[in-house]
Amino acid sequence: MHQDKPNHPDHLDRLINEVEAADFLGYTIRALQNWRVRGGGPQFVRVSARSIRYRRRDLIAWAESRLYSNTSQGAHA
Repeated sequence: MHQDKPNHPDHLDRLINEVEAADFLGYTIRALQNWRVRGGGPQFVRVSARSIRYRRRDLIAWAESRLYSNTSQGAHA
């Protein structure tokens, strides 16, 4: 069994719950829930009807897709 190290490839693919995902991104759980309904948030995995998980890889990709170098660049809706 591998250790959960930040540099280990599996670390980015491990499924985390919405509490961990919200903490990782610095947003509230409610924000993640709203994005799941309305769209515009990070990709997620629906494990079951009531169980949602996120991969760190997807959270990082979503955050990086929102990088800007100045305020005149178009913002995400």
